[in-house]
Amino acid sequence: MFAVVMLSGIYGLLSASFFVVMDAVDVAFTEASVGAGISTLLMLTAVAMTGRTEHVTRHKPYLAFAVVFVTGCLLIYGTLDMPYFGSPDAPSHQHVAPRYINDSMQETGMPNMVTSVLASYRGFDTFGEVTVIFTAGIGVLALLSVVRGRESDAEIETLNDSMHEQYLILRIVIKMLIPFILLYAFYVQFHGDFGPGGGFQAGVIFASAIILYVMLFGLGTARRVINQSFIQILSAIGVLIYGCVGLVSILNGGSFLDYSVLSDDALAGQHLGILLIELGVGCTVASVMIIIFFKFAERNEYIQSKNGKST
Repeated sequence: MFAVVMLSGIYGLLSASFFVVMDAVDVAFTEASVGAGISTLLMLTAVAMTGRTEHVTRHKPYLAFAVVFVTGCLLIYGTLDMPYFGSPDAPSHQHVAPRYINDSMQETGMPNMVTSVLASYRGFDTFGEVTVIFTAGIGVLALLSVVRGRESDAEIETLNDSMHEQYLILRIVIKMLIPFILLYAFYVQFHGDFGPGGGFQAGVIFASAIILYVMLFGLGTARRVINQSFIQILSAIGVLIYGCVGLVSILNGGSFLDYSVLSDDALAGQHLGILLIELGVGCTVASVMIIIFFKFAERNEYIQSKNGKST
């Protein structure tokens, strides 16, 4: 299983390299940070939580299997009307893509076409994606929440801290690297209008720095440095920022997520709106990634402490 996880991380890194060769640097950013980075860490944590034996199933989930099977058949049926992959006659190549390529700079003022498409033209879709990420974080909180007493919590922190104290060289190197990783995350966040980057990539890079800190310094130290309640609130604030930009657009006489009405100058309004919603995306993505890793790690430590007490 460990080999499969590592191979999936290598596959993500190779995919990111292919995207760079095809000049899709924004997609390469996301694939490298999510596919080869965060996903590999979360899968390794999930493997660590998985036991060697499987519990006996006491019920037969026929209903769940039927729902999944019917949904899969409907999805396959829906793809039959889609144009063939790479077909030049596809509607996206006849109308949508030429509009983005020829008019995005004049309509949004964004040198980075990917940012203008995701944040302006497809603002509704991106809002839905951010909401899905936030919902995933809420689901992890509901499923992996661990009720710990003061004694067990102290035992876990003591064990975790003692485990990580032996990695002295790594701790020193990571202390030097984390500020640069965070600075790069801010650069990607606020430079996404003009170059590769944006809220999704910046959020994952920021979260990777925090996760790296947790892995090297332990959960006990991380809990004292990082306020988890604030991180949970921040994940909701990111979605609220995105939605409030749309509401302000309506109040100013425009449509939902029409950034042009946010300023007297339409292009300035586009810049302001995209900057704000990208900030919301970055806050939600970074917070949810941190929440998911914390909950996986806490659950793993809790299981280890229980197994230690039972033996």
